Amino acid sequence: MEITDVTARTVDVPLLELDEPLGIGPYVTNHGQVDSMERVLVEVETDEGVSGWGEMRTFLTAAATESVIEEGIGPLIEGQSPFEVERLRRQVFIEYTNVELFFAAVETACWDIAGKALGKPIHELLGGSTAPDQTAAMNADAADHVSGSDNDIEFAFCLGILSPEESRVKAREALDAGFSVLKTKAGRDWQQDVARIEAMHDEVGGELEFRLDPNQGWSLDQAVRVGAALEDAGVYLQYLEQPIRVNAHDSLATLRKRLRQPIAPNEDTYIPNNLRSLAEAGAMDVAVLDLTPAGGISGLRQQASIVEDAGVPFTHHCAFDLGIRTAAILQAVYGLPGFSLPPDTTYYAWEGDIIANPFDASNGWMTVRDEPGLGIEVDRDAIERYEV
Repeated sequence: MEITDVTARTVDVPLLELDEPLGIGPYVTNHGQVDSMERVLVEVETDEGVSGWGEMRTFLTAAATESVIEEGIGPLIEGQSPFEVERLRRQVFIEYTNVELFFAAVETACWDIAGKALGKPIHELLGGSTAPDQTAAMNADAADHVSGSDNDIEFAFCLGILSPEESRVKAREALDAGFSVLKTKAGRDWQQDVARIEAMHDEVGGELEFRLDPNQGWSLDQAVRVGAALEDAGVYLQYLEQPIRVNAHDSLATLRKRLRQPIAPNEDTYIPNNLRSLAEAGAMDVAVLDLTPAGGISGLRQQASIVEDAGVPFTHHCAFDLGIRTAAILQAVYGLPGFSLPPDTTYYAWEGDIIANPFDASNGWMTVRDEPGLGIEVDRDAIERYEV
C-alpha cells in the first residue's frame, strides 16, 4: 500500500453561546477571544482505496497551513507506506521549523489507514488498552456516572475567563451535567483569577476539582500569590497549568517548592527535549501533553514514555478539537500507558461536527470506538457546510 495524495481543507465551526446549556462562547483567554475555531482537516489517500483523516488548528492562516501540508509534506511522503509512521516522522524535516506540528495530522491519518486496512482500532495497534484500571479508578471518584463499558474515558470541562458570577453558573452546569473536573482560563488579572475559583468552589460546595490555566500569563511572584491565596481559602487545585513563561524551568521548580498546588507544564512540553529538562529540574507535578506538537500519536507515545519513566502523571491537552482529533485523543489515551488524569475537552460546546457519528460528551465522559482506525466516518456534506 502506498500513499498517493495528501489534501487539506479548512472548516470554521461556531461555539455554542454562554446562555445555551454547556455553551462557552465567547471563550476568553489571556491571549484573545474565540467565538468559532478554524480546523484544518487532512485526508491521506492510498493506491488501495483506503483513506485516513487527521485534524489540526490553523497556523497564521488557513491557506498557509494547507500549503505546508499539501505542497510541503505531501510530496515528501507520497509513494511510501502509511504503515511506516515512525520512519515518515523522522524523514519529514524542514530546517529551522518544527514541522512536526504540521505532520501530526498526516501521521494521525496514517494510523487511521493502518487500522482500517487491518480491521483494528488504533488503540489495539498501540498495544492494547491499559485504561480499564484507570476507568475503574475514575468511576470510584465519579459515583454518579454509570459506565456503559470499560471504553469510557472521563474528560474535564473547559471554560474561558468570565466574571465570578458567570463562572458560578457554568460551574453548576458542569457539575449537574456529570463533570467532576473544571479547567478555566486565567492570566489577565490574578486577583480576579482567585476570585473566580473561590466563587465556583463555593457554588458547588467543593464537589468539582479545578485546573487554572493562565497560558504563561503570570510572573513568578503573581503565581506564588495565586497559589497561596487559594491555599488560604482551602482550595487545592488539581493543578496550575503553565503558570509562567516557557523555558523558565528553575523558576517552575522554585514555584513547585513554595506552593502545595501541583504544577503542570503544557506549552513547555511543545518544545523538543523540554520534558527531560523539566523532569531533571524537578519542575513538574503533572505533564499536560498534546499529540499535535509532539508530531502525532507516535510522538505522543515517545513523550508519554519519558514522563512515565520519570514517575510524573500526565494528561492530554485540548485545542478546540472536532471529531477527528477527539477520536485520535481517545484512541491514544486509551491505548498508551500512563494517562491517569482526565483529558481536557470543549467537544460538548460545538454547534456541529464534521463526523457522521458524533461523540456524546454531555455528561463528562466519552466512549472510545472499537471500529477500525479512528472509529469515525467523516461527513463530507458537513465539511462543505463549514468550509472556509
